[in-house]
Amino acid sequence: MLSLTNKHILLGITGGIAAYKSAELTRLLVKAGAEVHVAMTPSATEFITPLTLQALSGNRVHLDLLDAEAEAGMGHIELARWADLIVIAPATADFMARMTHGQADDLLTAVILASTAQIAIAPAMNQAMWADGITQSNLEALQLRRIHVWGPASGEQACGDVGPGRMIEPQEIADRCAGMFETTRLTGKKVLITGGPTREAIDPVRFISNHSSGKMAFALATEAAAAGAQVSLVSGPVHLPTPDRVGRTDVESAEQMLEAVMERVADTDIFIGVAAVADYRPATIEAQKIKKNADSMTLALVKNPDIISRVAALTDGPMVVGFAAETEHLEANGTEKLKRKGLDLLFANKATETFNSDEVTVTALSGHSQQTLGPGSKLNIARLMLDLIAEHLEQKTMPSDT
Repeated sequence: MLSLTNKHILLGITGGIAAYKSAELTRLLVKAGAEVHVAMTPSATEFITPLTLQALSGNRVHLDLLDAEAEAGMGHIELARWADLIVIAPATADFMARMTHGQADDLLTAVILASTAQIAIAPAMNQAMWADGITQSNLEALQLRRIHVWGPASGEQACGDVGPGRMIEPQEIADRCAGMFETTRLTGKKVLITGGPTREAIDPVRFISNHSSGKMAFALATEAAAAGAQVSLVSGPVHLPTPDRVGRTDVESAEQMLEAVMERVADTDIFIGVAAVADYRPATIEAQKIKKNADSMTLALVKNPDIISRVAALTDGPMVVGFAAETEHLEANGTEKLKRKGLDLLFANKATETFNSDEVTVTALSGHSQQTLGPGSKLNIARLMLDLIAEHLEQKTMPSDT
Protein backbone atom coordinates (compact mmCIF):
# COMPACT_ATOMS: atom_id res chain seq x y z
CA MET A 1 0.00 0.00 0.00
CA LEU A 2 1.25 3.48 -0.86
CA SER A 3 2.05 6.01 1.85
CA LEU A 4 -0.57 8.43 3.14
CA THR A 5 1.89 10.32 5.33
CA ASN A 6 0.72 13.87 6.14
CA LYS A 7 -2.58 13.39 4.30
CA HIS A 8 -5.81 14.59 5.91
CA ILE A 9 -8.65 12.14 5.31
CA LEU A 10 -12.22 12.68 6.43
CA LEU A 11 -14.00 9.35 6.66
CA GLY A 12 -17.76 9.71 6.44
CA ILE A 13 -19.86 6.83 7.75
CA THR A 14 -23.55 6.46 6.93
CA GLY A 15 -26.21 4.13 8.27
CA GLY A 16 -25.67 0.73 6.72
CA ILE A 17 -24.62 -2.64 8.05
CA ALA A 18 -21.30 -2.28 6.23
CA ALA A 19 -20.41 0.44 8.76
CA TYR A 20 -18.75 -2.27 10.85
CA LYS A 21 -16.02 -2.42 8.18
CA SER A 22 -15.24 1.27 8.73
CA ALA A 23 -13.37 0.40 11.91
CA GLU A 24 -10.85 -1.64 9.93
CA LEU A 25 -10.68 1.06 7.25
CA THR A 26 -9.87 3.66 9.88
CA ARG A 27 -7.11 1.46 11.28
CA LEU A 28 -5.58 0.95 7.82
CA LEU A 29 -5.61 4.66 6.99
CA VAL A 30 -3.94 5.58 10.27
CA LYS A 31 -1.39 2.80 9.81
CA ALA A 32 -0.53 4.23 6.38
CA GLY A 33 0.30 7.57 7.99
CA ALA A 34 -2.89 9.56 7.40
CA GLU A 35 -4.49 11.82 9.95
CA VAL A 36 -8.09 10.66 10.05
CA HIS A 37 -11.20 12.45 11.27
CA VAL A 38 -14.50 10.58 11.25
CA ALA A 39 -17.91 12.16 10.63
CA MET A 40 -20.98 10.01 11.21
CA THR A 41 -24.62 10.44 10.29
CA PRO A 42 -27.12 9.85 13.12
CA SER A 43 -28.16 6.48 11.68
CA ALA A 44 -24.51 5.34 11.41
CA THR A 45 -24.23 5.42 15.21
CA GLU A 46 -26.86 2.66 15.34
CA PHE A 47 -24.41 0.28 13.64
CA ILE A 48 -21.05 1.25 15.18
CA THR A 49 -20.23 3.44 18.16
CA PRO A 50 -18.40 6.77 17.87
CA LEU A 51 -16.16 5.64 20.74
CA THR A 52 -14.80 2.82 18.58
CA LEU A 53 -13.89 5.20 15.76
CA GLN A 54 -12.45 7.73 18.20
CA ALA A 55 -10.16 5.08 19.69
CA LEU A 56 -8.96 3.96 16.25
CA SER A 57 -8.53 7.42 14.71
CA GLY A 58 -7.18 9.15 17.79
CA ASN A 59 -9.55 12.08 17.14
CA ARG A 60 -12.94 13.13 18.41
CA VAL A 61 -15.72 11.86 16.12
CA HIS A 62 -17.84 14.54 14.47
CA LEU A 63 -21.57 13.96 14.81
CA ASP A 64 -23.70 17.09 14.93
CA LEU A 65 -23.99 19.98 12.46
CA LEU A 66 -25.08 22.40 15.18
CA ASP A 67 -22.69 21.25 17.89
CA ALA A 68 -21.63 24.43 19.71
CA GLU A 69 -18.52 22.76 21.10
CA ALA A 70 -17.48 21.53 17.64
CA GLU A 71 -18.08 24.91 16.02
CA ALA A 72 -15.67 26.44 18.53
CA GLY A 73 -13.05 23.96 17.42
CA MET A 74 -13.32 22.08 14.14
CA GLY A 75 -16.80 22.92 12.83
CA HIS A 76 -18.13 21.92 9.44
CA ILE A 77 -16.36 24.72 7.55
CA GLU A 78 -13.04 24.10 9.28
CA LEU A 79 -13.45 20.37 8.69
CA ALA A 80 -14.21 20.99 5.00
CA ARG A 81 -11.04 23.08 4.62
CA TRP A 82 -8.94 20.61 6.61
CA ALA A 83 -9.70 17.56 4.45
CA ASP A 84 -7.47 16.56 1.55
CA LEU A 85 -9.82 13.70 0.69
CA ILE A 86 -13.36 12.87 1.79
CA VAL A 87 -14.35 9.20 1.65
CA ILE A 88 -17.90 8.06 2.39
CA ALA A 89 -17.76 4.38 3.32
CA PRO A 90 -20.34 3.01 3.42
CA ALA A 91 -22.49 5.28 1.25
CA THR A 92 -26.12 4.25 1.45
CA ALA A 93 -28.74 4.78 -1.27
CA ASP A 94 -30.34 7.45 0.90
CA PHE A 95 -27.06 9.31 1.35
CA MET A 96 -26.31 9.16 -2.38
CA ALA A 97 -29.74 10.66 -3.07
CA ARG A 98 -29.13 13.49 -0.60
CA MET A 99 -25.69 14.17 -2.09
CA THR A 100 -27.19 14.29 -5.57
CA HIS A 101 -29.68 16.99 -4.57
CA GLY A 102 -27.18 19.07 -2.61
CA GLN A 103 -28.82 18.68 0.76
CA ALA A 104 -26.92 19.97 3.76
CA ASP A 105 -29.16 18.91 6.62
CA ASP A 106 -26.51 17.06 8.61
CA LEU A 107 -22.82 17.52 9.32
CA LEU A 108 -21.55 15.18 6.61
CA THR A 109 -23.60 16.60 3.72
CA ALA A 110 -22.73 20.16 4.82
CA VAL A 111 -19.02 19.35 4.82
CA ILE A 112 -19.26 17.86 1.32
CA LEU A 113 -20.88 21.00 -0.07
CA ALA A 114 -18.33 23.26 1.62
CA SER A 115 -15.18 21.36 0.65
CA THR A 116 -12.82 21.70 -2.32
CA ALA A 117 -11.28 18.30 -1.55
CA GLN A 118 -11.64 15.25 -3.74
CA ILE A 119 -14.62 13.11 -2.77
CA ALA A 120 -15.12 9.35 -3.10
CA ILE A 121 -18.01 7.11 -2.14
CA ALA A 122 -18.08 3.37 -1.50
CA PRO A 123 -21.71 2.38 -2.07
CA ALA A 124 -23.28 -0.31 0.11
CA MET A 125 -26.92 -1.41 -0.17
CA ASN A 126 -29.27 -4.21 -1.12
CA GLN A 127 -28.79 -5.41 -4.70
CA ALA A 128 -32.35 -4.36 -5.68
CA MET A 129 -31.79 -0.85 -4.31
CA TRP A 130 -28.54 -0.60 -6.26
CA ALA A 131 -30.23 -1.71 -9.48
CA ASP A 132 -33.18 0.66 -9.05
CA GLY A 133 -33.42 3.30 -11.76
CA ILE A 134 -33.45 6.21 -9.30
CA THR A 135 -30.23 5.02 -7.64
CA GLN A 136 -28.58 4.60 -11.02
CA SER A 137 -29.72 8.09 -12.04
CA ASN A 138 -28.26 9.50 -8.83
CA LEU A 139 -25.04 7.61 -9.52
CA GLU A 140 -24.72 9.19 -12.96
CA ALA A 141 -25.34 12.66 -11.51
CA LEU A 142 -22.62 12.18 -8.88
CA GLN A 143 -20.14 10.95 -11.48
CA LEU A 144 -20.85 14.03 -13.59
CA ARG A 145 -19.81 16.07 -10.54
CA ARG A 146 -16.51 14.12 -10.54
CA ILE A 147 -17.36 12.20 -7.39
CA HIS A 148 -15.27 9.03 -7.42
CA VAL A 149 -17.33 5.85 -7.06
CA TRP A 150 -15.53 2.82 -5.65
CA GLY A 151 -17.58 -0.33 -6.05
CA PRO A 152 -19.87 -1.86 -5.17
CA ALA A 153 -18.74 -5.47 -5.18
CA SER A 154 -20.96 -8.47 -5.88
CA GLY A 155 -21.63 -11.29 -3.46
CA GLU A 156 -23.79 -12.45 -0.61
CA GLN A 157 -25.44 -9.65 1.34
CA ALA A 158 -26.56 -9.35 4.95
CA CYS A 159 -30.20 -9.70 3.91
CA GLY A 160 -29.46 -13.00 2.17
CA ASP A 161 -29.63 -11.67 -1.39
CA VAL A 162 -26.76 -12.22 -3.80
CA GLY A 163 -25.66 -9.55 -6.28
CA PRO A 164 -23.97 -6.16 -6.62
CA GLY A 165 -24.26 -3.90 -3.60
CA ARG A 166 -21.58 -5.01 -1.11
CA MET A 167 -19.12 -2.37 0.01
CA ILE A 168 -15.68 -3.16 -1.32
CA GLU A 169 -13.17 -4.33 1.28
CA PRO A 170 -11.36 -1.83 3.56
CA GLN A 171 -7.92 -2.70 2.14
CA GLU A 172 -9.07 -1.85 -1.38
CA ILE A 173 -10.55 1.44 -0.19
CA ALA A 174 -7.32 2.30 1.63
CA ASP A 175 -5.28 1.47 -1.47
CA ARG A 176 -7.54 3.66 -3.58
CA CYS A 177 -7.15 6.50 -1.09
CA ALA A 178 -3.39 6.30 -1.53
CA GLY A 179 -3.83 6.19 -5.29
CA MET A 180 -5.74 9.48 -5.22
CA PHE A 181 -2.54 11.26 -4.27
CA GLU A 182 -0.32 9.50 -6.80
CA THR A 183 -0.52 11.00 -10.28
CA THR A 184 1.69 11.00 -13.35
CA ARG A 185 1.12 14.59 -14.46
CA LEU A 186 4.72 15.57 -13.61
CA THR A 187 6.43 12.24 -14.25
CA GLY A 188 9.99 12.79 -15.45
CA LYS A 189 9.94 16.53 -14.75
CA LYS A 190 12.57 18.16 -12.58
CA VAL A 191 11.13 20.70 -10.16
CA LEU A 192 13.15 23.18 -8.09
CA ILE A 193 11.36 24.89 -5.20
CA THR A 194 12.50 27.54 -2.75
CA GLY A 195 10.75 27.90 0.60
CA GLY A 196 10.79 29.43 4.03
CA PRO A 197 12.33 32.75 5.09
CA THR A 198 15.88 33.94 4.78
CA ARG A 199 17.93 35.32 7.65
CA GLU A 200 20.19 38.28 7.02
CA ALA A 201 22.80 38.59 9.77
CA ILE A 202 23.32 41.85 11.62
CA ASP A 203 25.88 40.49 14.06
CA PRO A 204 26.64 37.00 15.48
CA VAL A 205 23.33 36.90 17.44
CA ARG A 206 20.87 39.08 15.50
CA PHE A 207 19.32 38.90 12.07
CA ILE A 208 16.58 40.30 9.82
CA SER A 209 13.89 37.81 8.82
CA ASN A 210 10.11 37.36 8.43
CA HIS A 211 7.23 35.13 9.55
CA SER A 212 7.30 32.60 6.70
CA SER A 213 6.87 29.03 8.00
CA GLY A 214 7.78 27.21 4.77
CA LYS A 215 4.57 25.14 4.92
CA MET A 216 3.38 26.10 1.41
CA ALA A 217 6.71 25.22 -0.20
CA PHE A 218 6.90 21.90 1.65
CA ALA A 219 3.31 21.09 0.62
CA LEU A 220 4.19 21.78 -3.02
CA ALA A 221 7.32 19.65 -2.74
CA THR A 222 5.29 16.80 -1.21
CA GLU A 223 2.65 16.90 -3.93
CA ALA A 224 5.12 17.39 -6.79
CA ALA A 225 6.98 14.25 -5.68
CA ALA A 226 3.67 12.38 -5.48
CA ALA A 227 2.95 13.55 -9.03
CA GLY A 228 6.11 11.85 -10.28
CA ALA A 229 8.53 14.78 -10.35
CA GLN A 230 12.15 14.76 -9.24
CA VAL A 231 12.05 17.50 -6.63
CA SER A 232 14.83 19.66 -5.19
CA LEU A 233 13.89 21.92 -2.28
CA VAL A 234 16.09 24.83 -1.22
CA SER A 235 14.86 25.90 2.20
CA GLY A 236 15.52 28.73 4.55
CA PRO A 237 15.45 28.10 8.32
CA VAL A 238 12.22 26.21 9.16
CA HIS A 239 11.16 23.49 11.57
CA LEU A 240 9.63 21.04 9.10
CA PRO A 241 10.56 17.46 8.19
CA THR A 242 11.82 16.78 4.67
CA PRO A 243 9.05 15.32 2.49
CA ASP A 244 9.52 11.78 1.18
CA ARG A 245 11.43 11.52 -2.12
CA VAL A 246 12.52 15.18 -1.98
CA GLY A 247 16.13 16.36 -2.03
CA ARG A 248 16.65 19.21 0.43
CA THR A 249 19.33 21.88 0.74
CA ASP A 250 19.26 24.18 3.78
CA VAL A 251 20.45 27.77 3.53
CA GLU A 252 20.32 30.87 5.70
CA SER A 253 20.70 34.03 3.63
CA ALA A 254 19.35 35.25 0.30
CA GLU A 255 22.82 35.07 -1.25
CA GLN A 256 23.19 31.45 -0.14
CA MET A 257 19.76 30.66 -1.57
CA LEU A 258 20.67 32.28 -4.88
CA GLU A 259 23.87 30.25 -5.06
CA ALA A 260 22.02 27.00 -4.33
CA VAL A 261 19.36 27.79 -6.94
CA MET A 262 21.82 28.72 -9.69
CA GLU A 263 23.77 25.51 -9.08
CA ARG A 264 20.64 23.46 -9.80
CA VAL A 265 18.51 25.48 -12.22
CA ALA A 266 20.23 24.50 -15.49
CA ASP A 267 18.74 21.03 -15.29
CA THR A 268 15.27 22.14 -14.18
CA ASP A 269 11.92 22.07 -15.97
CA ILE A 270 9.92 24.06 -13.41
CA PHE A 271 11.15 26.61 -10.88
CA ILE A 272 8.71 27.56 -8.11
CA GLY A 273 9.85 30.50 -6.00
CA VAL A 274 7.84 30.25 -2.79
CA ALA A 275 10.52 31.50 -0.38
CA ALA A 276 9.93 34.79 1.40
CA VAL A 277 13.36 36.17 0.56
CA ALA A 278 14.41 39.25 2.53
CA ASP A 279 14.47 42.25 0.20
CA TYR A 280 17.41 43.85 2.01
CA ARG A 281 20.39 42.82 4.14
CA PRO A 282 22.75 44.80 6.38
CA ALA A 283 25.53 46.50 4.43
CA THR A 284 28.04 45.11 6.92
CA ILE A 285 27.89 42.26 9.40
CA GLU A 286 29.46 43.15 12.70
CA ALA A 287 32.07 40.65 13.92
CA GLN A 288 30.97 41.06 17.56
CA LYS A 289 27.59 41.57 19.19
CA ILE A 290 26.46 45.18 18.95
CA LYS A 291 26.18 46.67 22.43
CA LYS A 292 23.09 48.61 23.46
CA ASN A 293 24.78 51.94 24.15
CA ALA A 294 22.45 54.48 22.53
CA ASP A 295 18.68 55.11 22.56
CA SER A 296 18.53 54.58 18.80
CA MET A 297 20.59 52.97 16.07
CA THR A 298 20.76 53.40 12.31
CA LEU A 299 21.21 50.26 10.26
CA ALA A 300 22.45 50.61 6.67
CA LEU A 301 20.83 48.12 4.29
CA VAL A 302 21.60 47.03 0.76
CA LYS A 303 19.32 45.28 -1.70
CA ASN A 304 19.39 41.50 -1.89
CA PRO A 305 19.55 39.66 -5.22
CA ASP A 306 16.15 39.01 -6.82
CA ILE A 307 16.36 35.24 -7.19
CA ILE A 308 13.20 34.66 -9.21
CA SER A 309 14.04 37.47 -11.67
CA ARG A 310 17.49 35.95 -12.21
CA VAL A 311 15.90 32.61 -13.07
CA ALA A 312 13.25 34.18 -15.32
CA ALA A 313 15.94 36.03 -17.26
CA LEU A 314 17.85 32.86 -18.17
CA THR A 315 17.99 31.90 -21.84
CA ASP A 316 16.22 28.57 -22.33
CA GLY A 317 15.43 28.56 -18.63
CA PRO A 318 12.67 26.64 -16.86
CA MET A 319 9.04 27.57 -16.49
CA VAL A 320 9.03 30.11 -13.65
CA VAL A 321 6.28 30.28 -11.03
CA GLY A 322 6.23 33.01 -8.42
CA PHE A 323 4.37 33.86 -5.23
CA ALA A 324 3.23 37.23 -3.96
CA ALA A 325 2.35 37.60 -0.30
CA GLU A 326 0.43 40.87 -0.19
CA THR A 327 -1.39 42.85 2.48
CA GLU A 328 -3.56 44.86 0.05
CA HIS A 329 -4.55 45.12 -3.64
CA LEU A 330 -3.91 41.41 -4.15
CA GLU A 331 -4.73 41.08 -7.85
CA ALA A 332 -3.22 44.42 -8.91
CA ASN A 333 0.05 43.91 -7.07
CA GLY A 334 0.26 40.28 -8.16
CA THR A 335 -0.33 41.12 -11.82
CA GLU A 336 2.29 43.87 -11.69
CA LYS A 337 4.85 41.45 -10.21
CA LEU A 338 3.98 38.80 -12.80
CA LYS A 339 4.68 41.22 -15.67
CA ARG A 340 7.67 43.01 -14.14
CA LYS A 341 9.56 39.80 -13.39
CA GLY A 342 8.58 37.98 -16.57
CA LEU A 343 6.93 35.03 -14.81
CA ASP A 344 4.81 32.34 -16.43
CA LEU A 345 2.44 32.02 -13.48
CA LEU A 346 2.00 33.66 -10.10
CA PHE A 347 0.02 32.78 -6.98
CA ALA A 348 -1.00 35.74 -4.84
CA ASN A 349 -2.26 35.48 -1.29
CA LYS A 350 -2.88 37.56 1.81
CA ALA A 351 0.31 37.47 3.86
CA THR A 352 -1.49 37.94 7.17
CA GLU A 353 -3.69 34.89 6.49
CA THR A 354 -0.93 32.60 5.23
CA PHE A 355 2.15 32.79 7.45
CA ASN A 356 2.18 29.91 9.97
CA SER A 357 -1.27 28.75 8.85
CA ASP A 358 -2.19 25.27 7.62
CA GLU A 359 -4.83 26.74 5.31
CA VAL A 360 -4.60 29.09 2.36
CA THR A 361 -6.56 30.85 -0.35
CA VAL A 362 -4.63 31.92 -3.44
CA THR A 363 -5.37 33.80 -6.63
CA ALA A 364 -3.70 32.23 -9.66
CA LEU A 365 -2.57 34.84 -12.20
CA SER A 366 -1.16 34.37 -15.68
CA GLY A 367 -0.93 36.56 -18.75
CA HIS A 368 -4.40 35.50 -19.87
CA SER A 369 -6.35 34.20 -16.88
CA GLN A 370 -7.19 34.62 -13.20
CA GLN A 371 -8.85 32.23 -10.77
CA THR A 372 -9.19 31.65 -7.05
CA LEU A 373 -8.11 28.40 -5.39
CA GLY A 374 -9.38 27.66 -1.91
CA PRO A 375 -9.81 28.13 0.90
CA GLY A 376 -8.40 24.74 1.77
CA SER A 377 -5.49 22.94 3.38
CA LYS A 378 -2.11 23.81 1.92
CA LEU A 379 -1.65 20.23 0.68
CA ASN A 380 -5.03 20.31 -1.05
CA ILE A 381 -4.39 23.72 -2.63
CA ALA A 382 -0.86 22.60 -3.59
CA ARG A 383 -2.38 19.85 -5.74
CA LEU A 384 -4.64 22.38 -7.47
CA MET A 385 -1.64 24.65 -8.03
CA LEU A 386 0.35 21.82 -9.57
CA ASP A 387 -2.55 21.01 -11.90
CA LEU A 388 -2.37 24.57 -13.22
CA ILE A 389 1.42 24.48 -13.40
CA ALA A 390 1.31 21.23 -15.39
CA GLU A 391 -1.26 22.73 -17.78
CA HIS A 392 0.86 25.85 -18.33
CA LEU A 393 3.99 23.77 -18.86
CA GLU A 394 2.21 21.69 -21.47
CA GLN A 395 1.04 24.83 -23.27
CA LYS A 396 4.52 26.38 -23.07
CA THR A 397 6.25 23.33 -24.53
CA MET A 398 3.59 22.57 -27.14
CA PRO A 399 4.88 23.16 -30.68
CA SER A 400 3.23 26.21 -32.24
CA ASP A 401 1.28 25.90 -35.49
CA THR A 402 3.18 26.97 -38.57
